[in-house]
Amino acid sequence: MYKECKLCARMCGVNREADTVGYCKASDKVRIARADLHMWEEPPISGSRGSGTVFFSGCSLGCIYCQNREISRNAVGREVSDDELVEIFLKLKEKGAHNINLVTPTHFVPSIISAVSDARARGLDIPIVYNTSSYEREETLELLRGTVDVWLPDLKYYKSDTAKRYSNASDLPEVSRRAIAKMVDIAGAPSFDTDGIMLRGVIVRILLLPSHLAEAKLNLKYLYDTYGDNIYISLMSQYTPFGNMPKPLDRRVTVAEYDELVSYAERLGVKNAYIQERESASESFIPPFDVTE
Repeated sequence: MYKECKLCARMCGVNREADTVGYCKASDKVRIARADLHMWEEPPISGSRGSGTVFFSGCSLGCIYCQNREISRNAVGREVSDDELVEIFLKLKEKGAHNINLVTPTHFVPSIISAVSDARARGLDIPIVYNTSSYEREETLELLRGTVDVWLPDLKYYKSDTAKRYSNASDLPEVSRRAIAKMVDIAGAPSFDTDGIMLRGVIVRILLLPSHLAEAKLNLKYLYDTYGDNIYISLMSQYTPFGNMPKPLDRRVTVAEYDELVSYAERLGVKNAYIQERESASESFIPPFDVTE
């Protein structure tokens, strides 16, 4: 699948085995920037011991405000073999991880499927979480049926012009909605263990951007109208501006903006939702990408 890569929605078609890279800047060799316990995900993901999070280098989007910008353009990280990836998964379990959390994994799906299969044969028995920006092909997601247990997608935008301006992907809203539908189909009804850790299900993240409350509301209404309480929704206030962001992205989300989004969820009748404290909008919540394992 790396020889004519069409794993993500960009479908570059490049031969990554021949040292040719597409938009994600990734070859056929898995590259990771960090693998460690992570406490800053939603409560049913992080739990009390942390999520065993593997940050993959490279990304199929080009979000101008990306908080993981060190790794999204493949600038930081080291190559690991499929066998090393298996060992990383098992080591995270030994550390007490509630799950294996794959961050920006799309461009390495074939290697991930192989590594998860081998790790499970060696005793890996915790959920696999697929943490994605949602620029996904349904065909690629279908390959992950039986591999991924919990889906953690973004629904970033409602309008194509916003998606083009901020992430260089005008079709992202439509692609994301189709991808989320496929994830819900694969996951089925949400389920949790006795400690409240999600074993199966979908949590869709809506990151509120400054001056984009109306668009976030449209996404929220779409999700609740479509899926009701069959999914969980994470309303995120953590947007943090970096460098010289253009207006209105040069500021944090206001308390009033975020409170209105939460109030709107309540008015819609949303029950399965997570909200964030304002302190989450801080660079201190972004881990160092030091290839910790």
